[in-house]
Amino acid sequence: MNKQALIKSLTENHLAFVACINELSAEDFNDIQNEKWTAGQQLEHIYLSVKPVNLAFKLPAFLLKLIWGKANRASRSYDELIERYHAKLANGSKATGPFVPKSVDLKKGQQLKANLKNVVSKLCLSLNTYSEDELDQYILPHPLLGKLTLREMLFFTIYHVQHHENLIINQVSERPFQK
Repeated sequence: MNKQALIKSLTENHLAFVACINELSAEDFNDIQNEKWTAGQQLEHIYLSVKPVNLAFKLPAFLLKLIWGKANRASRSYDELIERYHAKLANGSKATGPFVPKSVDLKKGQQLKANLKNVVSKLCLSLNTYSEDELDQYILPHPLLGKLTLREMLFFTIYHVQHHENLIINQVSERPFQK
């Protein structure tokens, strides 16, 4: 995926996620099943995970190199990265520390949706300051996947929001019918 395709996917996937949240009833937004996160918590988790990516992309390349170094391998493909993520999840890996959401009510959810749209928009603007080559040269740390190139981090961000949208859809569809 080149930069324009990355920007398009980042924007479309996050807007689709927000649209999915917008379609939920208040009950579905707050529903907890089998100790899984509510849709509101999924929303906060996505925001909490995009925010540091946006901050990193605001840094000049020389600082990325100074802080985290340069890649010693080619970027993985989108499919290879997603396969690696699924393997980590299958081994029981979960969100930790600052990526674990707190309780999210409807009011906070409204603010989070606006914040998420804003941070994704800023990430897409910052992405334009990097060349295609730089996306494969510089690395960032990922809490589950280790060192990722900038391109891989964007692949993850694109997929991650879809993953959580699917979790919400599945949770709502599994919810017992109540009168």
